[in-house]
Amino acid sequence: MTKVLLIAEHDGRHLNVSTPRAMSCANQLGEVDVAVFGAGVEEACARAAALEGAHRVLRVDRPENAAPLAAVLAPQLARLAEDYDVVLAPSSTFGRDVLPRAAALLGCPQVSDIMEVIDGRTFKRPAYAGNVIETVRVPDGVKVIGTVRLASFRAVDNGEATAPVEDAAPEVAVPDHSRWQELAASGGDRPDLQSAARVVAGGRGLGSKEGFDLIYSLADKLGAAVGASRAAVDAGYVPNDMQVGQTGKIIAPELYIAAGISGAIQHVTGIKDAGTIVAINKDAEAPIFELADFGLVGDLFELLPALQKALDG
Repeated sequence: MTKVLLIAEHDGRHLNVSTPRAMSCANQLGEVDVAVFGAGVEEACARAAALEGAHRVLRVDRPENAAPLAAVLAPQLARLAEDYDVVLAPSSTFGRDVLPRAAALLGCPQVSDIMEVIDGRTFKRPAYAGNVIETVRVPDGVKVIGTVRLASFRAVDNGEATAPVEDAAPEVAVPDHSRWQELAASGGDRPDLQSAARVVAGGRGLGSKEGFDLIYSLADKLGAAVGASRAAVDAGYVPNDMQVGQTGKIIAPELYIAAGISGAIQHVTGIKDAGTIVAINKDAEAPIFELADFGLVGDLFELLPALQKALDG
């Protein structure tokens, strides 16, 4: 049986949705152990133990792991990974930071953004903004190390049984040249953009930073995260951590509402796996309508308030 190690992403208590999505990929490859790094992570471990397909949960609990510093976690992960055939992490900011460091320490190549499993060593991944799908194979005798493209996998449910939780203590010195400063979220109480089930996004059509108040208002009504096109970010309407697209965040919400976004290929790359796409644009020929499930042609400054009023009704 192929032994798979999946590193969990969590906030100390709750698993990020990236973890059950990556678990969906891991289950296709073999028997999965979930590694939870942190300090005082009993609750996160319990949630990991409930994931469908989890064989064991390895709790790597030490004070240095209290903050998710890649420089600190990677040596421990590399040591832990020595006993596994496959090592996976979500293709999130966290996973993209930690896993390449561990791969380098192991002296192994990494497959990034796995979007489909062909067999235990062969995978599909996007390239050139998703315009090309590559099929890559890891050579025999080489450990498979990869990040999982979250938009391509649905989250697993909780299983009927609970996996055992075991303590793991990789014997390795961790560096002290990095230290945790702070975690600052620009979205306030709104959901995380990369894992939200609903997203409302605005583009250059909003015309100004103040114009985005319409987006924030509708998002709060829907309990949604807020995103933006690159054009809106470049114009200074919103910070760049809200950018969706090839050079921003790749997302797959159940509902995506795009207001004032033309639908350039760079943006479409980041949303094409969304469940339902609603486009609002005054230009009936805007490319976004080719992808949208529902389209509203008209002035967004009239349509957005009308939509919110309908939700209030």
